[in-house]
Amino acid sequence: MGIFSKLRGQFIDVIEWVDPSNKTMVYRYEDDNREIMMGAQLTVRESQVAIFVNEGKIADVFQPGRYELSTQNMPIMTMLRSWKYGFNSPFKSEVYFVNTKQFLDQKWGTSNPVMMRDTEFGMIRLRAFGIYSFRVSEPTVFLKEVFGTSDLYTIDGVEGQIKRTIVSALSDVIAQSKIPALDLAANYDELSDFAKNAIAPRLTPLGLKLESVIIENISLPPEVEQAMDRRTSMGVVGDLNRYTQYQAAEAMRDAAQNEGGVAGVGAGLGAGMMMNQAMVNAQQQAAAAAQAGAPQAPGQATVPCINCAAPISPEAKFCPECGTKQAQATRCTNCNAELAPEAKFCPECGHKQ
Repeated sequence: MGIFSKLRGQFIDVIEWVDPSNKTMVYRYEDDNREIMMGAQLTVRESQVAIFVNEGKIADVFQPGRYELSTQNMPIMTMLRSWKYGFNSPFKSEVYFVNTKQFLDQKWGTSNPVMMRDTEFGMIRLRAFGIYSFRVSEPTVFLKEVFGTSDLYTIDGVEGQIKRTIVSALSDVIAQSKIPALDLAANYDELSDFAKNAIAPRLTPLGLKLESVIIENISLPPEVEQAMDRRTSMGVVGDLNRYTQYQAAEAMRDAAQNEGGVAGVGAGLGAGMMMNQAMVNAQQQAAAAAQAGAPQAPGQATVPCINCAAPISPEAKFCPECGTKQAQATRCTNCNAELAPEAKFCPECGHKQ
């Protein structure tokens, strides 16, 4: 009985595999130099594919299910071996279990900044990161092109290739989209879809399928972010005159709380007041230029003030600028033309006044 037990131990009658790591893509079944019995039970679970390799060539491929290895279930193996002693004879073969599930939450990111030409900021450098997911779509192609004869193959073997492919494709997508840097955050979903469509054909020859690409963040260089923050602050401040006055009051309060601080803050306060006056003058000049360049509406002719020459309405009795009383012009009783004081005839129509 001991001899029969030893012989029976040289045969494999149950073949199955369960992934304990959640990272294994391919596992070669450990046979310990034993042979597989014809009639052995093969269990292939969902999200798995079993590949039998005989003498270095791919023989039979089994999809999820339970099989009893026989000539009906192993036609290629039967043809390759041509057993002479009946189909119950044991055979030697390598069995690979390929994990076809979706591998989620894989990280990607730019190791170096990506150059981009922006319409507003010019040449800028971008950094981006996110996650992606993929799966093995063609197990036999993956066996031939990637993992070969390895005993164990994990996602560490392909993640570097996929990450670099994503970064390369994303750089092209961002450049071709011509989306301004300030609007990139509002277009993460669109950029992710474009990147996925651009990357997927590059992974197909490896037997892989890219299921999703998600962009979590695209960041600008620190100097560009600082410029954007300053621009945002200017918009929040609004009235620069009142903001400068507020800063001056705050500086005086802080100086009063510190011993000897009033003298030290004097120079800064004077500079702030000069800046405030310069901004006020600039605003006044801009307003005057706008008023001078504004076209006059029809029927709103003006005459100069007799004292300060400010433009005023012909019907105005007093100047709105200096308050000087204006002399009322005499008009022709016939054509309403303006007459010189004490004129007896109209210079336009000749009518006697």
